[in-house]
Amino acid sequence: QVQLVESGGGLVQAGDSLSLSCAASGLTFSVYVTGWFRQASGKEREFVAAIRWDGRSMYADSVKGRFTISRDGAKNMMWLHMNNLKPEDTAPYYCARASTTQLKDVVGEYRYWGQGTQDPVSA
Repeated sequence: QVQLVESGGGLVQAGDSLSLSCAASGLTFSVYVTGWFRQASGKEREFVAAIRWDGRSMYADSVKGRFTISRDGAKNMMWLHMNNLKPEDTAPYYCARASTTQLKDVVGEYRYWGQGTQDPVSA
């Protein structure tokens, strides 16, 4: 059974830091791109960050310089470290794995999805 499970959300104050984790089972990250998305209430799911097998990454302009994505392919784990959180960062966050090796910021390019952080990030 394929599963991506996010953890680490919660209520923080603006300016605080928070880290999210994503653990995969039933599939491997391997050479495929993995990423983080978020979906605020009443809005479409939006790209946050993505990372390749070799560590190359890309970020949404809104989080660039504040968020850092990382992953351990051998452990099938991915993280998102968020600094200087702002109220507009508030949302449940989703991890996902694409079926491509190219960095993508489009929801449709990601085939496997987690259920979202049980505790939404709230700043």
